[in-house]
Amino acid sequence: MFMTKIQHKTLCFWSEARSLLFALCLVAGLTGCQQKNSDSSPFGLRVVQLRIGNSSLFAEVADNPQTSANGLMFRNSLPDDHGMLFVFEKPKTASFWMKNTKIPLSIAYIDSAGRILQIESMKPLDETPVASTSSEVAFALEVNEGWFARNGVSAGAKISGIRKE
Repeated sequence: MFMTKIQHKTLCFWSEARSLLFALCLVAGLTGCQQKNSDSSPFGLRVVQLRIGNSSLFAEVADNPQTSANGLMFRNSLPDDHGMLFVFEKPKTASFWMKNTKIPLSIAYIDSAGRILQIESMKPLDETPVASTSSEVAFALEVNEGWFARNGVSAGAKISGIRKE
């Protein structure tokens, strides 16, 4: 078969373009398969591992007004042994509600030393405030409803792994 110089250059261009496209697809595919950073959640929040007695859990950290306001709203589920840790600037009386939160939760109000002061249950989509009885709340930890009871955790228990950053 006889080819002109233009046809030959066109054929070479498409051959190189195909090779480049294949290489890009290969790199993109391998990059997508890499393990995600375990220090952050799919929602972009920092994740910490907490220990309470003989149990541990991973908690997304809500440590600014925006992440605290969003909390666990609009999520359909929360994996077992996962939760959300709310960090307050200074100890206070805290109050939470379940607006746009579809998951039944338990909440622990925690002092600055990491000691659980109070545990309450919260019902999905209930906008009734669930207030702490103490004005010394430095953190709040939301987990799937019943997690504390299932793990033998009650008021007075100490949580390790909590720190303000």
